[in-house]
Amino acid sequence: MKEKKDTSHTIKRAEKLHTIMIGEGLAVGIVAGLTVLAYRIALSYADTWLQGIIKWVGDHPLRMAAWIAVLLAMAVMVSVLVKWEPMISGSGIPQLEGEMTGKLEQTWWKVLPAKFAGGFLCLLGGLSLGREGPSIQLGAMTAKGLSRGMKRGMTEEKFLLTCGASAGLSAAFHAPLAGVMFSLEEIHKNFSATALVSVMTASLSADFIASNFIGIEPVFQFEIGNVLPHRYYWMLILLGILLGILGAVYNWSTLKVKGIFEKMKKVPLCVKLMVPFLCAGVLGFANPQFLGSGHNLIISLTNHEWMLGSVIVVFAVKFLFSVVSFGSGAPGGIFFPMLVLGSLIGGTFGLAGVEWFGMDMDYVNNLVLLSMAGYFTAIVRAPLTGIILIFEMTGNVNQMLSLSVISIVAYITAELLKSEPIYESLLKNQLASMGYVQPEGKGAEKVLSEYAVMYGSTLDGVKVKDITWPKNCLLVSVKREGRELIPRGNTTILASDILTIMTDVKDMGKVYDAMNRLRSEKGIRGA
Repeated sequence: MKEKKDTSHTIKRAEKLHTIMIGEGLAVGIVAGLTVLAYRIALSYADTWLQGIIKWVGDHPLRMAAWIAVLLAMAVMVSVLVKWEPMISGSGIPQLEGEMTGKLEQTWWKVLPAKFAGGFLCLLGGLSLGREGPSIQLGAMTAKGLSRGMKRGMTEEKFLLTCGASAGLSAAFHAPLAGVMFSLEEIHKNFSATALVSVMTASLSADFIASNFIGIEPVFQFEIGNVLPHRYYWMLILLGILLGILGAVYNWSTLKVKGIFEKMKKVPLCVKLMVPFLCAGVLGFANPQFLGSGHNLIISLTNHEWMLGSVIVVFAVKFLFSVVSFGSGAPGGIFFPMLVLGSLIGGTFGLAGVEWFGMDMDYVNNLVLLSMAGYFTAIVRAPLTGIILIFEMTGNVNQMLSLSVISIVAYITAELLKSEPIYESLLKNQLASMGYVQPEGKGAEKVLSEYAVMYGSTLDGVKVKDITWPKNCLLVSVKREGRELIPRGNTTILASDILTIMTDVKDMGKVYDAMNRLRSEKGIRGA
């Protein structure tokens, strides 16, 4: 059991946290990197075995029936794992975000084996799910296990969870910078020096370990001849708008299908999971390319093996299979499948440009790459992560201007359509379905959170004594231009100040929501 941390202990520890977290970030990167590496290797075996099974089954009716029976058995096994530990359902990223805000509590020693086994079975069955969300959750839960073993307080544990998430994504995709950016932009929601240095340490060490076993080749390897000429940038505007619209459609469809499955309360979980497993069986017999995360679809697309009509059909089938696979509650992510769908949108748009506007065929692959970033941005609403992720996964750094343009347009379009970021929507739905109430009985342990004051916010230029602070919290310090100030009633809060706020663990969720309401008035962003 973790020992309780009082106020003096938390503050004294925070004074040395910057240095402490470098060493602890390194430890998390090594252990989480090894964990996710093992998961990635297991999934590669699952993919190889699945392809071998599909070839062995062929057109033999008895073998087809036997494989369907095996798939149904897998659905039952996954349902047992999900019932044993419900937090493994889905990608795991919303669960981690919920834990970071104090609204959810994951049992690390149950999540680790259950998520590992559940993700393996789903990919072995051919479900259209990715490895990135589970890798992030596995990395974070590994970090939580280390935190509990070292008896760290909740303030440090939040940093360690962020480090674990970064290490997980880095090891999963050979993308250390994207791991850093995603964990700070989406998970921690703060770019403090302590967080940045520790997360970078964890991400780089995890990538070093994974690349030593798997190699340093980028995940996506396809030819991109030249940088897209400026005369085609008007097409990027149109494509960005299309990606924003289709990103909103994806979010709506995912939540809708997930809601349909959740409303079937009288239907056993194993029966619900049989739906995507049966779909995988049928698609495996019809066209095995649709199975799994879809990496092979990108290879076929960038090798120009399909005509325009074929790409549209492939997109439609993959889209439906992906939302059903995830909506069922099976353990697996949407990260990689959404990149595949984005590439198919770009391929469709590029082939249409070749046929209708006389665009050179050499630039189709450019649009495939750009669309992955734009679609990711529209769905997740993390443009910096999308841009960095794509150039790390492809090894191509020549498309930064066009990547930025398409990401901005897709982002603005999704915002105008009022489509909420997918992980935030999933977390809200999960909390609502659980009938979320603030955890009780956590004692007097304290946790520190940081909030960066934005220009023009409600707090900008206001004295501490004139601010209506959330209940059950204390403003501990104000960091300004590298100096730490002790706040007093007459201290004026300025834009770019970093506010450190202390609260009890049991009140962390309420304080976080209150600060979110405060920042939403004119824009303060917190962690």
